[in-house]
Parts: sequence; C-alpha cells; structure tokens
Amino acid sequence: MKVIICGAGQVGWQIARHLSGEKNDVTVVDNNPDLVRRASDTLDVQGIAGFASYPDVLDSAGARDADMIIAATHSDEVNMVTCQVAHSVFAIPRKIARLRSQSYLDAIYSDLYRRDHLPIDVVISPEREVAEAAMRRLSSPATFDTESFLGGRAELLGITIEEDCPVVNTPLRQLTDLFSTLRAVVVGVRRDGRLFAPEPGDQLFVGDACYVFAVNEDITRTLEIFGKTPRKQERVVIIGGGNVGLTVARGLETRGSKIRAKVIEMSRAQAEHAADALERTIVLHGDGLDVGLLSEAGIERADAVLCVTDDDKTNLLAAVRAKSIGCPMSVALINDPTLTPLMGPLGIDAYINPRATTVSSILRHIRHGRVRGVYSIGDAEAEVIEAEVLSTSPIAGRRVRDIEFPEGVLVGGILKGSKVIRPTGGTRIDEGDVIALFSKASDVPEVERLLQVSIDYF
Repeated sequence: MKVIICGAGQVGWQIARHLSGEKNDVTVVDNNPDLVRRASDTLDVQGIAGFASYPDVLDSAGARDADMIIAATHSDEVNMVTCQVAHSVFAIPRKIARLRSQSYLDAIYSDLYRRDHLPIDVVISPEREVAEAAMRRLSSPATFDTESFLGGRAELLGITIEEDCPVVNTPLRQLTDLFSTLRAVVVGVRRDGRLFAPEPGDQLFVGDACYVFAVNEDITRTLEIFGKTPRKQERVVIIGGGNVGLTVARGLETRGSKIRAKVIEMSRAQAEHAADALERTIVLHGDGLDVGLLSEAGIERADAVLCVTDDDKTNLLAAVRAKSIGCPMSVALINDPTLTPLMGPLGIDAYINPRATTVSSILRHIRHGRVRGVYSIGDAEAEVIEAEVLSTSPIAGRRVRDIEFPEGVLVGGILKGSKVIRPTGGTRIDEGDVIALFSKASDVPEVERLLQVSIDYF
C-alpha cells in the first residue's frame, strides 16, 4: 500500500513507523526540513519538505498513485485543504484528517465532509479521543489502562501486580485451573521495561504490569483475583478546563453519571467559557497547584483527580500534590513518552498519552481486512486488534491450538453471535466470529495475513 503522511510530528512519525515497519511504501511530508530528515534517517520512508496542501508538493510525494493520505499537520485548515487537493487533483481513494477545533466536529455540520463538499473519509479528533480515554480511566480506577472491545462487551485492563496480589508467583495455566469459569486472559506482561506475550508456564511477579482481557460481567471478579478492590467514583476534580477537561466534564454531565465534578482552570477566559458551557459542574479560576484552591475544590474528599492541562510537568506536579493532600487516585495527561517511567516513583496511578490514543484511532482505519478496532500499547510496542474473521481467512474453521500464531500473539476473546467466550486450545474459530488479538508490533503483518489481508479491500 502506498501512503502519504502529511505532518512529521509525534503522531505522523509514529504512524510512519508502524506502516514502514510493515513494508508499506510511505512518504512523509512536512514544511519543517528537520522533521523530514529525522523521519527519513530513522525510518524506511521517503521524505519531502514542503507544504502538504500544495499540489506540486503532493505530486512530488507520489500522490498520483497513492492509496491513502493521512493529514496530521498541526493546522486543521491545512489538513482539510490537503484532503480536498488529494481528492480533486489526484483522486486518492482514502483520506484521513486530524481536526482539533470543536467547531469543525459539531454534529450539526457533519454534512461538510461529504464527498461533494469536503471529501474527508475519516475525521480524527485527538481531544475527543483523549477525553474518552480519561473517562475510561475514571470508570476503572483500579487499573492503569483500559480500552473497550467486542462492541463494549469486553475490556482490556492494565493491572499492576502488587505484594498483596493473591496470584503472585502462580503459573498462568494454574490460574486457568483455579478459576475455570473466569472469562479473562492475561495477554501481555511488562517486566523490567520489556513487553511480552506470556506462555502458560510463566508466572506473575510483584512489579509486573499486566494486560488482562476480560468479559464485562467478569471484570469485578478479575480485579479481585488480582488483588484490586473496585472503588466507586463520585467526586472528581479536573485540573485544566481546556478542550479535554471541558469534554470530560460535559461527558460526565450528559451521560447521566452520578459523578460530581469540579474544574480548575488557570485562564480566566477559558474558565468563563467552561462555566457557560457546563450546567452542573462548578468551575474555579486559578492555579491547579495552589493548595488553598485545591482545598476549596474539596480535593481531600475527592475520589480522583484528573490533570489535563496542556503542560506535562504541570500535570505531573498537580497529580503529586493532590495525592499528597489525600486524594486516593490521580490520572495525568502526558504527551512526552519519556516522562511515563516517572509515574511509578511519583505515585501517579494512571496516565493518558494523547499520541497513543490518536495513533490507535488512525490505525483502526488503516488496518487491512475486517479490522474493527486497534489499540496501541506503550511506545508502539504492541497492539490489540479486533477483527471479523472472513471466510477466506486461514484461521476460519480451525481450532486455536492448530493455528500457527507467532510467539508474540495471543487471543484475548472471541465474540460468537452475541456471546463473548474465553478462548481455549480447543475453541474453533468460525467465519463471522469477531476475534481480539494481542500482538507485538513486529508480528502485526503476520496477524493481518491470518485475517486474510488484501489491498483489494480498499
């Protein structure tokens, strides 16, 4: 597949890394020559320095025979014009644009993206994706990561193994014997900085960060088995009333949630805007690091603090301060992945990486076959892929034990009709089943082959 990626920032570079690693023909375009040079020097991609919306620049990037263009520059307008030029001049079949402005995303203006108006096939909103991730973290406070799969019937749970975990030093195959009715599978383990797909004989040790795929009805039991006590979230303090904080607060209001939220925002103009936009949420103007203001927001009685300003260091410090005052759970928005190792030493319970959420959204629309969902784990180290099994797939009609999955791949769950089952070696995978797979990044091409990948799909 030939893909043009416009924008060589964090998101564009990460997408280029994914696609070039899977032997696609990738060209990166950016008006910053240094970013283009970084991409072409570190990845197997071509680089073009110039403005992505210029027809001659796209022509030089190979737009005449491109299969897809991904517009992920820092400008919404450049991304929109790039897709228009890609459609009108070069007839590129598939166009994906990242748009940040909420005005462009309002549902009442959705007709704007019809092919006879502004031809964008997929619109990605980082702020909305991050807000959704934040609400998932709040809904599952005992985990450091969570994502929904199989039509909302199952969850991927990130669980840290602590000393009081009942299953420490227990081989995974023994867990299956002990809890035979539990529909949960440990699909990934991070130990000493390395992420791997565990084997049945592997044990879990204190300090491990595990990824567990669990059916919704069994989530509470799963958490208890891993030593986690589910907590109700009724009071939340949100530090940062920008697009992300405002979207989270709106989501808590519109979903009929019993969570009562308070927002702290430094900018008076943004605080006033948030106060006007929210109905039941109290908005306070001031510094989220100020102890007096945190006390006024009731941080001592809060169940969680969500730090989502546009500054990573402010989020880290605010999360630490809130915890020191007595808030039991802290979640921080972190753009810089090099800061994530600080989460544990600082006592921060969970973090949200906007780059990872945006990359996951874009990958969902890039993967071949009947891929319905993709979630990127860590620094693009692994993916959880949800896909429908096609009749021509090499895995259709075969039992799990007979399928030659790569070592870095594990099946987390299978949706048969309306029922999610935990896979065993004897489970037969049939046409029409929806399967959720954990895969190391290096094994994704083989997973796509097993799902019967074909460029004809596009």
